[in-house]
Amino acid sequence: MAWSQLSVKIVGANHPNADGGNRRSEIAFCDAGEPVELRPEPKNPHDEHAIAAYSARGFQIGYVASDRAVLLKGLMRDGHVITAIFQDVATWGAIARIGIDCVPVLPTPTVSEDSYDDPLPTSEPDFWPDYIPPND
Repeated sequence: MAWSQLSVKIVGANHPNADGGNRRSEIAFCDAGEPVELRPEPKNPHDEHAIAAYSARGFQIGYVASDRAVLLKGLMRDGHVITAIFQDVATWGAIARIGIDCVPVLPTPTVSEDSYDDPLPTSEPDFWPDYIPPND
């Protein structure tokens, strides 16, 4: 296997848990690097490949996106050890970092030049403010 780690989407954050718990609230409490437990649900009526994701406090935060759940279930079936940690919050729910036969490590954040917050706005070179006469 060429890779041993990947990041996956945890979706379904808008659905309430069976006990009435709010998944988005639990996601907000998660810190980067804390463990996420992955539990396959072969009897899930909507998807036989469903893998539920639970926070370090034992609350369900959603499901591994179906495209990756199939891959992870196949790896689990083949005897690979899959471990996960919380990576980040996302609009659809969360991102988990998965380790395949290893302990996952958070990726180094990449910052593009466009994402820096410039404290002083850069003015256009041809911009001149309108003349405001004095109050006489």
